[in-house]
Amino acid sequence: MRINNIGYLLKEGIKSIFTHGFMSFAAVCVTVACLLIVGSFSILSYNVNIMVEDLNQTNQTMVYVDDTLSEAEAKSVGTKINMIDNVLQAEFIPREEALQSFVADHEEEKDSFSGLEPSDLRHRFVVTLEDNTKIAETVAEIKQIPGVDKVKAEYELAEGFSTLQRILHIASVAVISVLLVVSLLIISNTVKLAMYDRRDEIAIMKMVGATNGFIRLPFVVEGFTLGMMGAALAFGIEWVMYDALVAKIDSMDALQLFSFVPFEELLVPMIATFCFAGLFVGIIGSWTSIRKFMDV
Repeated sequence: MRINNIGYLLKEGIKSIFTHGFMSFAAVCVTVACLLIVGSFSILSYNVNIMVEDLNQTNQTMVYVDDTLSEAEAKSVGTKINMIDNVLQAEFIPREEALQSFVADHEEEKDSFSGLEPSDLRHRFVVTLEDNTKIAETVAEIKQIPGVDKVKAEYELAEGFSTLQRILHIASVAVISVLLVVSLLIISNTVKLAMYDRRDEIAIMKMVGATNGFIRLPFVVEGFTLGMMGAALAFGIEWVMYDALVAKIDSMDALQLFSFVPFEELLVPMIATFCFAGLFVGIIGSWTSIRKFMDV
């Protein structure tokens, strides 16, 4: 295909957008709406996943060492714990600090523990794991370390966090897939309208020997342009809405219970996501709608 032909076909594709102005406008609006929901749900899922991971880090495992070990010997056990792959951190808590913490937690009953001595407690480690889905395997490894007497782990809590993350992932994939299909159908129907309006012209072009590629390109350009216009508008609106919402939540959340990442941190993946979605609904939508009209 010659360069001048490509220029002509690109021009025809752009012109077709304005020829079917209302349908093109509707396609862009629906695409923007769908991509906004896709983007918002994706960002919400990402932030909630981070919050869950932060909460997951609070699910700490207590490791108690043998009461016959000195403080130096107990610390050496911590070195071995930290060498386990799934261990993020093992914080050493000596007997004295453990006693102070215990008394502080039972302030109202401190008289009942007035005779309690540090020697009555054990040196311990507060262990934070990188991946709580592997808590059982990690605890089994910790128990094999010489000097470890007892390990206390919250298996149910870890499983709860893991289940929540799985549900979020499945819901995200389902919603995004449905909305992409909706956008795809809208773009496809817009291009079908253009194809139907020009069916006689297409028939004539086929009779004079025009190739399928020559006929298809303007419609692919139309679908691509509509998809990318929708993606660009959706991205800009998403950015403004996200910053405004985060600012509003921060002003109301005095306790800082919710922590949202800045949009700048999401810039590259969001640009890639919106561009891909725009290309997908635009090009695939137009390409699939053209096939029906090629056999004329």
